[in-house]
Amino acid sequence: MLVEINPYHIDSRLIDEAVDRLKKGEIIIFPTDSLYAMGCDLTNKKAIQELAKLRGVKSNKVNFSLLCSSLAMAANYTKQLDRPVFKLMKQHLPGPFTFILNANNDIPRLFDSNKKEVGIRIPDNPIILSMVEKLGNPIVASSLHNEEDDIQPYFFDPEAIFEHFEDTVEFIIDGGIGHLEGSTVVDCRNGIEIIRQGIGNITF
Repeated sequence: MLVEINPYHIDSRLIDEAVDRLKKGEIIIFPTDSLYAMGCDLTNKKAIQELAKLRGVKSNKVNFSLLCSSLAMAANYTKQLDRPVFKLMKQHLPGPFTFILNANNDIPRLFDSNKKEVGIRIPDNPIILSMVEKLGNPIVASSLHNEEDDIQPYFFDPEAIFEHFEDTVEFIIDGGIGHLEGSTVVDCRNGIEIIRQGIGNITF
């Protein structure tokens, strides 16, 4: 099912349907402020395992991002941030950035792993922010592309996404044409280091 949601005039009923599907353990595809992504409810371990399977990795090995609606929500899954990192995140979020942070003890439990880090995103996209706010906890997400992939229409074009994934994912949100680049990844575990330059530009 391909469902069109206007990011400037959001139909709350469609957001409710998307969230209901997440709560039932479904994986859905949605726009962000960079590439389109697929994701599931953080609190559903079975859904996380299924998402990992779709990405061809084990759930305890994969590096998913947590899509949050606020820094306050993100803080529930990280160790306390030092002042420069907090200031940097507050300055750039919402935006097309993934911040790699030291995880608190909840992350290994949620992913059945010994993960000590977590990727945090707060995308500047009203559709995904509305979904996360309604859900009440982060969405676990992965971009539709891999680093080594050539750019394909199904990374950014909702019609192509539907054609490519309609037999795999039941609920796909058309939020308009996406971007061709992923988020900028900033490692903040030991200082501040840009490890992948994407669509977002960090200013210090």
